[in-house]
Amino acid sequence: MSTHYFKPLIPDNFFHILNRGNDKSKIFFKKENYDYFLRKYDEYLSDYLTTYAYCLLGNHFHFLVKLNTAKQILQRAKKSDDIPNRLAKFLKLGKSDLPEIAGLIISNQFRKFFMSYAKAINKQESRTGSLFQKNFERLIIDNLKYLNNVMQYIHYNPVHHRFTDDYKDYPYSSYERIMKPKPSKLPKYEILENFKGKENYIQFHSDNHSFSIIEKYIVEL
Repeated sequence: MSTHYFKPLIPDNFFHILNRGNDKSKIFFKKENYDYFLRKYDEYLSDYLTTYAYCLLGNHFHFLVKLNTAKQILQRAKKSDDIPNRLAKFLKLGKSDLPEIAGLIISNQFRKFFMSYAKAINKQESRTGSLFQKNFERLIIDNLKYLNNVMQYIHYNPVHHRFTDDYKDYPYSSYERIMKPKPSKLPKYEILENFKGKENYIQFHSDNHSFSIIEKYIVEL
C-alpha cells in the first residue's frame, strides 16, 4: 500500500490530492454527478484551501491545492464548529502543535466531503458500502519549480486515460475554466501569471513535457 496516504497535510503548502473508487469502481455515473461533486467539494473545503487545478474522471479525481495557514484553518474551523471533539480536547490541553491540528482538521473535512458525496451516490444507484478507497493520496509539492508541470499532468489525465483525444475539450477539468474571465474561486490571475501569461499557459500545456521529472508528485491510479 502506498505510504502517501498517511503523510500529514501541512498548512501553507501545495498538495496534489487524489482518490479513486473502491476497487477501482466508478464514482461518477451521470453528468450531474460531476457538478454535484464540485459543489460538495466547495461546501466542505473551499474555506480551508485554494484550488489551483482539478480533473474528474470516471473512477478517480485529481486536485492541485494550497492549504491555508494553520491560523486561518483554526479560525475558520472554530467559527464553523468544524473541530472534532477529539481535536478540540487536544487544543484545550495544549498537547499538540497548531499545524498538526490544522492538518487533521482539513483531513476531517475531506472525510466529511467523501461521506456526503458517497451517501448521495449510494442513494442514486441503490448501492451500499464504501464508494471511495479508504484513504486518499496526498503528495506535497516541495519544489514550486514543478508546480506548472503538475498542473499540466492533471489537465492531461483525460487523454492519458482515454476519455478524450484532446484535453482542451474535456468538460470536467479546470484547463479551459482557468482562461475564462468569468468569476471563480480558482486564482486565475495568479495561475496565468505563474505561466507568464495566457499564451504561455496554452503553449506549456501543448508541449510534450516528460512527466518523469515530477514522478514524486504524481501517482498512477
